[in-house]
Amino acid sequence: MNLSKDYYRKLRRELQEQLSKSRYEHTLGVEFTAASLAMCYEYDIDKARIAGLLHDCAKCIDDDKKLDECITNGIYVTPVEMRTGYLLHSKLGAFYAKKIYNIDDKEILDAILYHTTGRPGMTLLEKIIFVADYIEPSRDKAPNLTNLRKLAFININLCVELILHDTIEYLKDTGEEIDETSLLTYEYYKEKENNKHE
Repeated sequence: MNLSKDYYRKLRRELQEQLSKSRYEHTLGVEFTAASLAMCYEYDIDKARIAGLLHDCAKCIDDDKKLDECITNGIYVTPVEMRTGYLLHSKLGAFYAKKIYNIDDKEILDAILYHTTGRPGMTLLEKIIFVADYIEPSRDKAPNLTNLRKLAFININLCVELILHDTIEYLKDTGEEIDETSLLTYEYYKEKENNKHE
């Protein structure tokens, strides 16, 4: 892809109107971090930037409305997502990216779709957005951020594993429900890293 500065300006303006101030700042941070990771891993920078910009495009919608829109548009909702509405912003975001922002690139849409839970066997772009979402510069509450930010540019698979580990531990500690896909993804990348050392 080779997109103009005007394309990015227009997309940012549209997102700024849709997102809260803090969510928009986070979005710009994910765009920046995703582009940096794309350069590191020799991936298409434009694709990484677009996925970064659009990853939370449905985030600032009320959870009940997210659920209604998913049902109305035939988007499959798991039992966990029924009870944990914030997870739906990934699925609805991928839908919006296609229908509202005219993105038809499957890699970009899948990166948006899986940026919250991950999935076993993620593409490079999916890993880039998953990691960028967690480590972008405005994030300051997650544990081990300093190490994860460094690791992201050295071993992205291990970084994915450790992000999932910390996320799952946080959800356990707070008593929140854990999506099964996150558990499966964690086990997948844990095994992948362990097999490298055997």
